[in-house]
Amino acid sequence: MKVFMIGGTGLLGCAAAQMFIDKGYEVTSIALPPLPVGAPIPPEMDLKWGNYFELSDDELLEMMKGSDVFVFAAGVDERVEFPAPVYEAYRKYNIDPVRRFLTLAKKCGIKNNVILGSYFSYFAKTFPEMKLTEWHPYIRSRIEQENVAMSFADDETNVAVLELPYIFGTQPGRKPVWVILIEQIHNMDKSGHVTMYPKGGTTMVTVRQVAQSIVGAAERNKGGNCYPIGYYNLTWDDFLKIVHEAMGTPKRKIIHIAKWMFRMYGKTMIKDYEKRGIEGGINAVELAEIMCMNTFIDKKWAVSLGVTDDDIKSAIFDSVKLSVDAFKGTQELVGMKGE
Repeated sequence: MKVFMIGGTGLLGCAAAQMFIDKGYEVTSIALPPLPVGAPIPPEMDLKWGNYFELSDDELLEMMKGSDVFVFAAGVDERVEFPAPVYEAYRKYNIDPVRRFLTLAKKCGIKNNVILGSYFSYFAKTFPEMKLTEWHPYIRSRIEQENVAMSFADDETNVAVLELPYIFGTQPGRKPVWVILIEQIHNMDKSGHVTMYPKGGTTMVTVRQVAQSIVGAAERNKGGNCYPIGYYNLTWDDFLKIVHEAMGTPKRKIIHIAKWMFRMYGKTMIKDYEKRGIEGGINAVELAEIMCMNTFIDKKWAVSLGVTDDDIKSAIFDSVKLSVDAFKGTQELVGMKGE
């Protein structure tokens, strides 16, 4: 069995590639230099060096030919900054590539396809009264990405979109997405005594669990389905206690801020974006509605794809420690990029 993957050298794609290989699959992926120093890239993975934006359909078809599974583990999330209109960036990196590659996958006769998406889509569909797609370009783009992906599903083609939440775990040499959290906590109180955060919480998974869900979706999904992926539901307080411990400040206090205070801070962020010519994928003011609720997900969907227990505390520790190193500039790390 053969897998063709976009994003095979990234944090999530790399872990999934290794899991596929361990199960006897052959994995091919397009990769862009530089590779993170020390990253555990599976030596068995066939890396095709190049930028898929610059490759023709015929070139990509030649690479994909004979594959049984296609995985799109690339794109960008809301933390990557873009000038306005930000939606066009999401269209370029998250939506159009899915349409292009699923079109090519159909031509190749690839039956099983897995797309990595966002758990924001799950909440947008579950709570339409929150109007998340109206307030947040990033969430609207993820819904469009899902719609594009589902349009390819039929009796001959299986398509799964994994609605992924907060993910913890590291890849040596790669900058964690959690550096922004460490920066925010540091700027709240540089003396290290207080963290100001709202009440609420989120669901989360480890990198290994994402890899399990990718492989599971490739093997188990039938038809077109979107899977909300969650396993560990933690309040912000419980999560921050682990973060503080990993930062070496276990006695740091957590002060709850009201929703209106979070919204006020959001206005400051929007003004900063405007000064820098940036449009946020998530509306910083309306983000308060999300941050002040428990964005929890039942683990039943993850379990249905074969996801098993893992050590979430250890994964958070590893992510935070590497993020602190990145924040302090003590390690040279490769950051997230669209191409």
